[in-house]
Amino acid sequence: MATLLRPSGVRRVILLTLGWEDLPKSVSVHGASATEQLREPVPGVLLQTDGGWVLLDTGFNTALIRDPYLRRRFYPSVEYQPVLPGPGEPIEESLADIGVDVDDIHLVAVSHLHTDHAGGLKLFAGRVPVHAQRRELEYGLSNHPAPEQHAIFRVDFDDPRIDWRLADGEVEIAPGITAVPTYGHTPGHQSFVVQLDHSVGGDGFVFAFDAADLTENIEHERAIGGFIDVDPEETVEPIRRLKKLAADKGFPLIPGHDPHVWPELTQHFHQRFGPVS
Repeated sequence: MATLLRPSGVRRVILLTLGWEDLPKSVSVHGASATEQLREPVPGVLLQTDGGWVLLDTGFNTALIRDPYLRRRFYPSVEYQPVLPGPGEPIEESLADIGVDVDDIHLVAVSHLHTDHAGGLKLFAGRVPVHAQRRELEYGLSNHPAPEQHAIFRVDFDDPRIDWRLADGEVEIAPGITAVPTYGHTPGHQSFVVQLDHSVGGDGFVFAFDAADLTENIEHERAIGGFIDVDPEETVEPIRRLKKLAADKGFPLIPGHDPHVWPELTQHFHQRFGPVS
């Protein structure tokens, strides 16, 4: 008797560029030259599932960038500067470009609470569930200055309307989408494994997000430049776990902010899955 395959629910992958950030390479690769500047993409991953669209990460809080006083307050460093892609909300603009309405998104997950990943949560507060690791939110809401010193801005996510769905480790947040803990970059950082439905190939992808910003973090197992309450070399262990996970499944491991890989894969997914009908 033939075995019935449970549908994964993931039928389309769309990569979004929700902005850019100009920063020293040393932010992404520990020990890299602080004088080498990169313009890294701000990632979002849009997944079409049987139940609707799922969004992984939400980019910047545009209010903190466009208001000159707030920008000075939250982005005082000349070495790090956020760059927005257009005049409106990057999520809404990106979705409009592909013919998806923000109301079509039925679930959001954040890899972590850094300003370039959690700033768009204001669009979803009171509207859809938001998945994160419990220890990440607890750290972000802790009443001391350390989170903001590490670019975790409470104003982005301290909203009683947010319907948090908090995990304590690995969890399937939707059919075919599994969050895996990769602590180190932040106390509750998580990466994601995406399994495609058999009707669209049945393969999948592992999205590292900030467990590995660049390809060299993965290929050469270079420690990442940003970490909280761990030694830099401890950030290599999550990379190795992701590499093994990806290898065991036969999936590519995708870095979170690579300025070459992200636009190439954006085009690749567009060609593979075609326009949204």
